[in-house]
Amino acid sequence: MSKSIGRYVHLQGGFAFKSSDFKDSGIPLIRISNITNNGLDKTEAMLLPYEYQNELKDFLAQENDTLIAMSGATTGKCCLIKERDLPCLINQRVGRFKILNEKEVDKVFVFYVVNSQEFQNELLKDAIGGAQPNVSPKQIERINWDFPKYQAQRRIALILTTCDAVIEKTQAAIAKYKAIKQGMLHDLFTRGIDITTGKLRPKYADAPELYKESKLGFIPKEWNVEMIGDVSSLVTNGFVGVATPYYTTADQGVPYLFGTNIREDSIEFNDLRYISREFNSSHVKSQLKPGDMLCVQSGHIGTCAVVPDNFVEANCHALIITRFYKEMIYPEFISFYLNSSIGKHQLDKIIIGSTIKHINTSDLAKHLIPKPPVDEQKGISKRLRIIDQKHHTEQNYLHKLQQLKAGLMGNLLSGSKKVSVPEEVLTQTEN
Repeated sequence: MSKSIGRYVHLQGGFAFKSSDFKDSGIPLIRISNITNNGLDKTEAMLLPYEYQNELKDFLAQENDTLIAMSGATTGKCCLIKERDLPCLINQRVGRFKILNEKEVDKVFVFYVVNSQEFQNELLKDAIGGAQPNVSPKQIERINWDFPKYQAQRRIALILTTCDAVIEKTQAAIAKYKAIKQGMLHDLFTRGIDITTGKLRPKYADAPELYKESKLGFIPKEWNVEMIGDVSSLVTNGFVGVATPYYTTADQGVPYLFGTNIREDSIEFNDLRYISREFNSSHVKSQLKPGDMLCVQSGHIGTCAVVPDNFVEANCHALIITRFYKEMIYPEFISFYLNSSIGKHQLDKIIIGSTIKHINTSDLAKHLIPKPPVDEQKGISKRLRIIDQKHHTEQNYLHKLQQLKAGLMGNLLSGSKKVSVPEEVLTQTEN
């Protein structure tokens, strides 16, 4: 039977600190802006004197406390305090759920209840205010929830905590691959690969004789610098105009790509639109072929991707299409280059417009790019593709985990799914 959560917890508000209290060093102050969907973010936390740790003990957060933002755009966002977050003090408009009977209610279970979509929906129903919502402790305490027995709460908390641990580990792997790729991009586009050894060339500082000066800076002696138009059979615009009347279904038409489908070095197929075959046949200029490089002309300006080999029939809207001479350019290499920080810095020079920024096709055709031997272009692309595949695998796994957790929260917190975690597992987590 549902009862108001005020039967189980008390929501304590934080302390009203003054700006004059802030110091250059000390204990972090948790404000509503520090509470995020991913937990507690203390990177820009204000600091308070260390002596406040003793003077204001009632406002010190404890491990496994649930904190919630009670005003502003972040109203309802909550986080679970981990050991790594301590010590920290709680500011006003940040609420802390205090357990009334620790033999009856599990602290971590409370976090998952408050973080559930059902609870959030109820909380925001009561949020009041004009431009910025806010909610009081009493309003939150009046929300009804069905608390199962204590052991069931602990089992539910254990399952969801385990799921969160795997999600956090996967997110760390994704961050690692991003960092690895950034380092690789810089090395590969400044030093390249010695084809005879398969290794990076020594740095310029260590072997300046291996490099030469160019309009793009120092590059390996084996490389040249070319204008995109000089190594391409085609640099043109996709269709620009109203195509909506020609939209159709996947079985009746061909894929019609927009800038929103272009990601760095990949094409997003989840939100794909289709254009009639008649439209495709009558707009040959914007028809795509495998190996074409697509560049976003406005929006996420300069983002590039290559049309994959299995994408044999397609058209596009307001994208710059570049069709390289395959004997001179491996398209993936240029896509990787233009999406790198080095390539983006160069592209910034041809972005025009004040309010609405864009790239002209003619300017992209004149844009300078490095041109290593094709075998080296392929070797560089292969290394970057491998790291991208690992990153993509982890991203897919993360998405599945997040869906699994959402389903588990719905089933477990509603009581529609029986919880079965062995008692010995619970015992191990206590030890």
